[in-house]
Amino acid sequence: MLESIGNAALTNLLTPAILFFALGALAGWAKSDLTIPDQAAKALSLYLMLCIGFKGGVEARMSGFSPDLLASGALGVAFSFLAPFAAFLVLRRFCRLESITAAATAAHYGSVSVVTFAAGSEYLRAIGVEFNGHMAAVLALMETPAILAALLIVGSNARDPGASFKPDLWREVLLNGAAVLLIGSFAIGLLTGEAGSQKLSGFVAGPAFQGALCLFLLDMGLVAARRLRESRTIPWRLVVFACVWPVLSGMVALLATRALGLSLGDMTLFAVLAASASYIAVPAAMRMAMPKADAGVYIPMSLAMTFPFNLVIGIPLYHAAAQMLGG
Repeated sequence: MLESIGNAALTNLLTPAILFFALGALAGWAKSDLTIPDQAAKALSLYLMLCIGFKGGVEARMSGFSPDLLASGALGVAFSFLAPFAAFLVLRRFCRLESITAAATAAHYGSVSVVTFAAGSEYLRAIGVEFNGHMAAVLALMETPAILAALLIVGSNARDPGASFKPDLWREVLLNGAAVLLIGSFAIGLLTGEAGSQKLSGFVAGPAFQGALCLFLLDMGLVAARRLRESRTIPWRLVVFACVWPVLSGMVALLATRALGLSLGDMTLFAVLAASASYIAVPAAMRMAMPKADAGVYIPMSLAMTFPFNLVIGIPLYHAAAQMLGG
């Protein structure tokens, strides 16, 4: 088992995308002046979400709507909504965070990371494991329920001055760019099918996608290293949570998907989604909803700890566990 995980982890580590992340992390720690302009990083993020959504829609059109799509979509929404409540209790009691910061952090760990999903997808393709395109739709569905859950958590304490229910928040939650682009791209891929895929074949797949993913992960490595360097006072309990919670979430997700009878690839990707933590959509929403929550806690945890942990160890671990469960 350990040898299998080690070989899988080595396979994952020796891919260009992961090595570019490592390059960015090394440059960040060494205080290099290497940088990716903010607008370029945002454009890369939008491009990756467009590709993932569109390809998922095309594949779903080709395979047709199935009970697996409905079941995994419903499970994804339920998982994303319920996970923050459990995470909040652990963050309050074990990590000893104040209520408002615990709620904001829990939202990150209930939501999902698009780039972790992309890395997991590429890992499965590299080792020849098939998965359904509708998992991109599950990714989109799991983006926002965790934010709603965090609002309910802080709303249960009416005296909490850190929670702010601004009218614009609901627009931020329901119409945030990541969700709109993922769902919209998926719908376009679903409508156009294989004919649309052929027209965009050189844009949404192959070297173009791989190159964009490498550049984006280079930037993520730079940002993660610099965040960690700036946050030297993060307690050990939070480090433990950032590395152990994803594994627990991933294993619970695998048990749930095994009960649904999903394929090995779908089980692995659902575990990757459940184990990931948002560092794009949720931080934007939390800045608006909970301005008094400590961003110096939840951003380094999700981006600088959980994200690299999943890239290096988590993805091959969840796949190996899915194989053991008979996926």
